[in-house]
Amino acid sequence: MNLKNSTRSISLVLMAVALMSVTSVNQDVFGQQDVGMSLTATAEEGGNTISITGTTTANNGAVTLQVKTPDGNNLQAIGQQTPDANGDFGETFNVSNWKQNGMYTITANQGNSSLLYNITVSVEVIDGMTSETSASDSSMVSRQSNANLATATTESTDEIRGLSITATAEEGSDTIEITGQTTKSNEDVTFTVTSPNGNIISIDQTSPDSNGDFATIISVGLPQWSQDGAYTVTAQQGNDSMYTDSVEVEVADGVVVPEFGTIAAMILAVAIISIVAISAKSRLSIVPRY
Repeated sequence: MNLKNSTRSISLVLMAVALMSVTSVNQDVFGQQDVGMSLTATAEEGGNTISITGTTTANNGAVTLQVKTPDGNNLQAIGQQTPDANGDFGETFNVSNWKQNGMYTITANQGNSSLLYNITVSVEVIDGMTSETSASDSSMVSRQSNANLATATTESTDEIRGLSITATAEEGSDTIEITGQTTKSNEDVTFTVTSPNGNIISIDQTSPDSNGDFATIISVGLPQWSQDGAYTVTAQQGNDSMYTDSVEVEVADGVVVPEFGTIAAMILAVAIISIVAISAKSRLSIVPRY
């Protein structure tokens, strides 16, 4: 193989590497994966038992179930179940001796110091008999990432939380959609946006629906978004770190920049520079020999 053909081959290899690198950036960083816990309480009208069923994606120990009286001052019942191989668990409580009338709170906990999952449902008991009940709560969320370079999507996956948010925006868009899920559906979610230099530029608030889902739209075309760089959007409920989550979105010239687009462009640029350098060197080396 002569030097000219060799140079062409090296160039093609580098271009192929660049294309494969760009393609690999295009793939999902995290596959879709549900994480969290769900809990359901069911009872018949006038019955004396409450059935608890649930599912967890964690495999690190038993689920503890606690029942508190309507006044919140006493622990009425407690149980513990080890989830099966599918993460399913269940428990039955007899309410015949539950003396207080009103809504009893049933909480499922899992993890060290009960910090991994904490799900709560409420059931009504009157004179030791159940009201017709079908109450559910869930912290199940899907972990997703960028589908393509035209869309910038980020989601916190560092740890499992009671609250989780995702920021989604089209390339070149001047709006960011924030969606999330929380296990506390009865408390407002506060959004704080911090600029690349650390200044708070926006504060907003929204209420989750009965399933714990919430969403808001943030406009990036305003004057306070004039600084280029990564903006941090933080959602929180109260001061509990379990109910605080953040995502970053890259903004330049008042519009959204794809999270991985810059990386892909850099890889391609390095490959092109390498090709040019090798080609130039090969031309210098091709000197007729006599």
